[in-house]
Formats: sequence, C-alpha cells, structure tokens
Amino acid sequence: MSTPFVVSAEVAEALASHRPVVALESTIISHGLPRPRNHEAALEFEQILRDKGVTPATIAVLDGVPQIGLDAEGVRRIAEDDLAKASVRDLPIIAATKTSAATTVAATSHLAALAGVRVFATGGLGGVHRGASESFDESADLSTLAVTPITVVSAGVKSVLDIAATLERLETLSVPVIGYGTKVFPSFWLRESAFTLDWSVDTAAEVAAVMKAQDGLGHGQGIVVANPVPADQAWEREEHDRILIDALRLADEAGVTGKAVTPFLLLKIVELSGGRSLEVNLDLARNNVRVAGDIATAWAALHA
Repeated sequence: MSTPFVVSAEVAEALASHRPVVALESTIISHGLPRPRNHEAALEFEQILRDKGVTPATIAVLDGVPQIGLDAEGVRRIAEDDLAKASVRDLPIIAATKTSAATTVAATSHLAALAGVRVFATGGLGGVHRGASESFDESADLSTLAVTPITVVSAGVKSVLDIAATLERLETLSVPVIGYGTKVFPSFWLRESAFTLDWSVDTAAEVAAVMKAQDGLGHGQGIVVANPVPADQAWEREEHDRILIDALRLADEAGVTGKAVTPFLLLKIVELSGGRSLEVNLDLARNNVRVAGDIATAWAALHA
C-alpha cells in the first residue's frame, strides 16, 4: 500500500533531530486571503519561523496525498490553484479521489499530530456558530482537539461566532484553554471578549511545561493557547462593533441561515471595513506564528 501521507525531508529531519517544528494550515492561504497577498503571506509565515530557527510544516493535500511540509511549488499551488476545503471527515474522500485540498484547522491538527508535530499556528479557531441551538452548526475544530495531541496558537475565535458556547464546548470536551499573557479570552480582531479564562501563562516555556505534564497524565486532548493580537494592531472596538452589527443585519435581511451565515458575515465585514479587518487578520496571524515558534523551541528544548 502507498504511504497515506508524506512528510517532507526537511520536516522529517527536524523531527528526528528533536528540533522545533510548527505546523501551518493551508485554508487561510487558499480561502482566507485574496490573491496575490495569500502567496506573500504563506511565504512570510514560513520565513518568520525560519528566522527563529524553527522548521515550518505547511500542510495541504495535493493530488490525494496529505503533505506535511510543502516545497515552493506546493506553496504556490495552495495560493494560486482553486482547491477544495478539507476537514478531517473529508480526508479519506480527498485521498481516494486524488483531489487537491487546503486543510482546515481540524484537518491540519489531525495530520500534524500523525506526523509527530506538536505545535500549530493559525489565525482564529473555529467554534460554535450563532444560532447553533437550531442549526447544530459547530466547527469540527473543537471535536478534533478533544482527541488530538497538538497545541494550537490562535487569537481566540472570530467575534461572529458564539464565544460563550465555544468556551463551554471546549470545557465539556476537556480541552485546556490557556491565555498567553492575558486572563481574558481574545476575539480575533479584538484583544478581549467578555469572557475571562481560568488559566494564563506568560512564557513559551510555561506552555511547553503544560504540554509535558499533559502527556505524563495520559491526556489525549489538544491545548488552545489564546494569544491576543498586539494592542497597536488590534481593530478599534467601536468600528468593529458597528460593522459587525451592520453585517448581522445584512445577513438577516438576505435570509442567510445555517452554515452560510459565517462566510457571509466574514465577506461583508471585509467589504464594510474597507479591508481593515483583513489587515488585522494578517497581523494577528503573524503574531501567532511567532508565539508558536517560541513554544516549539521551548518544547524541543525539553527533549534535547
């Protein structure tokens, strides 16, 4: 039988040598950013890690084969080709049909963990959607983290989601949520939501220590590191709130329901903000990559 996934030589060597590695998702590149900014961002995220002495492992499925670590051509393909969007449930179908797809947070976490990568940087974590009590719309990111040993650095979840319900689900699934330099859960474009956290740390070494303790206690869950966007790069709350209200109104007027709500809202928010939300998105993603690099370095130091 053929190998179900491929680890690049660079990533495999780093893992074998216990050097730091950080997983990067491809959906933010293929579906979350406009062209050609997305290709520039993909290369920049990888370079941020290389500058820290960390090996980037951008993950995608190309021609049916999950790839943990992409070469230059692979990065170009996720930025320029029209790819499907694959969550964990889609991976066997994508593989069997030899399709190419960008991986979501859930699929990236799953594949990274299979390869032995323990730290993952993304923009925002998926969560429980508004109106989920009727639509049952909840991101597979949450259920995947309940069974996947990976530490995900994110700027919380987008404010278009139901943050209270998301945090409740993470608690029910026994997924630890740790504030990084904060005791308040961030809401993506904003540094703070209305929800405080039980636990916070100030250093990457502390996160690595939690990871080690979690392994020792036999837990199989992932860890969410909630890392707020830097204060000087955050969106102004007044403008954010006004645009969010307008976007919600437009969704209601258009009769958008169920799974279509969140993509509709995100598109409208970019339009209504004149691209401001997109710039904050890039800034917080860069910040998450930096923090993930520090955590991966601290984790590798524990196994040197």
